[in-house]
Amino acid sequence: MQKTTGFKNDPFYRHIFRLVLPIVVQNLLSAAVSSADVVMLNYVGQSSISAVSLAAQYASVLFMVFYGLGTGATMLCAQYYGKGDMHAIQIVEGIALRFSLCFSLAFAGLALAVPDWMMRLFTNDEELIAIGASYLRCMSVCYLCWGITEVYLAVLRSIGRVMISTMMNVLAFSLNIILNAVFIFGLFGAPRLGATGVAIATSLSRLIELAACFVVSFRSRDIKLDFRYLFAKNKILFTDFVKLSLPALGNDISWSVAFSMYSVIMGHLGTDAVAANSFVVVVRNFGTILCFGMASAGGILLGNVIGENRLEDARADARKLMRLTVIAGAIGGFIVLAATPLVLRYATLTDTAMHYLKYMLLINTYYVMGAAVNTALIAGVFRAGGDSRFGFICDTIDMWCYAVPLGFLAAFVLKLPVMWVYFLLCTDEFVKWPWVIKHYRSGKWLHNITREDLFSDKQS
Repeated sequence: MQKTTGFKNDPFYRHIFRLVLPIVVQNLLSAAVSSADVVMLNYVGQSSISAVSLAAQYASVLFMVFYGLGTGATMLCAQYYGKGDMHAIQIVEGIALRFSLCFSLAFAGLALAVPDWMMRLFTNDEELIAIGASYLRCMSVCYLCWGITEVYLAVLRSIGRVMISTMMNVLAFSLNIILNAVFIFGLFGAPRLGATGVAIATSLSRLIELAACFVVSFRSRDIKLDFRYLFAKNKILFTDFVKLSLPALGNDISWSVAFSMYSVIMGHLGTDAVAANSFVVVVRNFGTILCFGMASAGGILLGNVIGENRLEDARADARKLMRLTVIAGAIGGFIVLAATPLVLRYATLTDTAMHYLKYMLLINTYYVMGAAVNTALIAGVFRAGGDSRFGFICDTIDMWCYAVPLGFLAAFVLKLPVMWVYFLLCTDEFVKWPWVIKHYRSGKWLHNITREDLFSDKQS
């Protein structure tokens, strides 16, 4: 392995910063849309903020589904890109789209048919249920578009086409913010729709993003958004995708559903707790932008290196990624701390909600570090090496055997104060540190998962 002479001369650092910047821009715009929703709804009323916050949990779960499928595709595509096999990448994209469309159709159907029932899982407040149900109906279009674009953009990122993915997200998020203002406040002659306007704006922006993806695909020389690949058959790639993606998908669904249980717990502790948490989620999203960008970029680079069969280089690069992750986590915590006075100054909540908001933000100044390290290792390093099973087992045990039961016990059995319940919920990331770090140091995650002779007659 060739050793580099310093930070500036190390190709890993050059490549990761080149990938991180557009990914951070994407994450920043995503967080900006979420914050715009909260800021604009702040002028509509606390009930609208709370209802959208609860209803948006379904989008969060669906995002994690697409993220899991995209990660499964990325694990394979990044390594096959390192190997130089573009046809295999196209087949993997088609396989991922089959799964994502199934989930998209299921969520869209539920949002159209039983939105009231979906809201009742989170709250028994009739006003919040009515607002949230209207929001979910309009979001059904977004769910359908999202399932296609997320897979296609994940594949583009896995082969280093990060700028294209970023431009698509810039388009969608910019339109989302503009249309939010139009439909929430009734600008330019549009109807004043409040919380429902948020869903309409999101769906329209995602529809336009999907159209833009088809334009990019038409002009692309290699990776196409071609639905004919939905029906392409390759037993080896399908088996590998299922073997790698299902644990990743199970991991992300298990984690996101468990994290949504936090909202169920907070939702039954009152609208003040829900409204305060809505602002906290926005600020925490900004704090984790760099952390999650580092994990995504690092995973792509490590996958490319492993696909080239440079396993020792991959091990060394993983150590460099962890150093950058700790720095990013510290920066994220400082961002949350610096934003606290600003948020407390401009939020228009009840006195009780403002009290919750202050201490929830302080708790998140250190919570960001826990999330940064775990995300970089589980979703970045381990998955780059084809190891998605460990994260699934670790997160499922942590969330469903520790965090969620502890939250319900604290809230509904011991009936602890709201802030104590929230503090206990925010210990979940640190509880799993010892096992995650031990697995990283063991090196058992490092595997070259590419195959030979994929397209022989026997395998098609």
